[in-house]
Amino acid sequence: MELRDYVRILRRNWILVVAVALLSVLLAALITLVSATKYTSTTKLFVATHSSGSIQELQQGNTFTQARVKSYVETVRTPAVLQPAIDALGLSTTPAELATQIDANADLNTVIITISATSESPTESAAIAQAVADSLIDTVEDLESPSTGGISPVKLSVVAPAIAPPSPSSPNTLLNLTIGLFAGLIVGLGSALIRASLDTKIRGEDDLRTVAEIPLLGGIAYDSAAAADPLLTSAEPRGTRAESFRQIRTNLQFATVGNESGTLLVTSSIPAEGKTTTAINLAIAMAQSGQSVVLIDADLRRPRVDQYLGLERSAGLTTALAGQAEVDSLLQPWGADQLFVLTTGQLPPNPSELLGSLAMKRLLEHLEGAFDVVVIDAPPLLPVTDAAVLSQQVGGVIVVVGSQVVNSKDLSKAMSSLAMVEANILGAVMNKLPTRGPDSYAYSYYSYADAGPDVQRGKAPRNRKSSSVGAGQSRSRQGHTNREPERRRS
Repeated sequence: MELRDYVRILRRNWILVVAVALLSVLLAALITLVSATKYTSTTKLFVATHSSGSIQELQQGNTFTQARVKSYVETVRTPAVLQPAIDALGLSTTPAELATQIDANADLNTVIITISATSESPTESAAIAQAVADSLIDTVEDLESPSTGGISPVKLSVVAPAIAPPSPSSPNTLLNLTIGLFAGLIVGLGSALIRASLDTKIRGEDDLRTVAEIPLLGGIAYDSAAAADPLLTSAEPRGTRAESFRQIRTNLQFATVGNESGTLLVTSSIPAEGKTTTAINLAIAMAQSGQSVVLIDADLRRPRVDQYLGLERSAGLTTALAGQAEVDSLLQPWGADQLFVLTTGQLPPNPSELLGSLAMKRLLEHLEGAFDVVVIDAPPLLPVTDAAVLSQQVGGVIVVVGSQVVNSKDLSKAMSSLAMVEANILGAVMNKLPTRGPDSYAYSYYSYADAGPDVQRGKAPRNRKSSSVGAGQSRSRQGHTNREPERRRS
């Protein structure tokens, strides 16, 4: 993965990372609150040898003491040193228990021993440190005294007596919270990476690119109001949703240049991706640009176009394919523009056979001759083969990809099914995209409601490019540009 992939994962999962980090900080704070308060007192001893003071003797004595210091440090935590300290202070503990409270060390190439004692009482910690230091002095003197009698050649002196510490040594609140924060961030980032590796949902354009190298015709942001009334005619004319379909309409004009057929098939990988509403609104947007459009509901299993548009479904596509009526007599006008709708009619037991029949091919040829654009709402690709069969008879296929609805595996299978029949895939339309975040559509629109005074008066805004260049120009097709069907002219 590239750096931008990690950034996208972080932007998608920042709430998880922040939540884990805060939880870790709270846990560290809780541990700090319940931890016992302890104080640490320190004393320092200087190790020296008895000498006459000559340079040679001083050098020999210094080498001797440095060699001995390490042994003295190890002696500090032995019962020989700790038991006398316990007896002197009257402590009710054992040398082994007291050893857990004592720490001793010596800096490299020095003859200074540092002894530290930790206790829940500041005065007790100072008393223990001093008692252990005094006991070490006596113990070393006894150990280093010659067996024949005389004084010890080594002398330990206190150079920094132990004092009661003014503040506790633990718990260190700042340190604990810092460790908790960094630990939480590491765990949160790891959780985000694991979550990203397990998440196969298509969420945005970047996810789409990893599955299929097809053009992105446009993106449609999720709109809670569109769930109740999804038709484009109910949306703000200069709002984001309307501009999205104008952008798709404009991009399709370029994607279909050179196509002999003006029929567009709209499908998806699985149900609930929004293919039907996309097909309807795309047909409405094209009709609003002055083109004559016919919308065919070819989903002969779960038709929805008639419900959205409030039309009659008893007679339609299957009626024409069965030869029971002419297709022109079955077209139902809708809206104030040149938009006609062919509903499904009675649902047949053999949808795939009907859609792949010669009668369907001739019906599409007839409608292409009478309209500028033919838009077909087809079933999803994976549950049934209807869309794949029908894709061989159209000029191009538009695949609707529902954000956070379809996963990469299903989308890959759907694209493979279209590739097997050598369908002309014009591109994809991302639907239900979030309005903010890393997966929001890359293009933002200048809505009329947010426009400045110049736009309110009808002037073009400065330094902004129109998102629907050429959207009002209908596609010129030889012999029937903007022609109405015979039934409408009569």
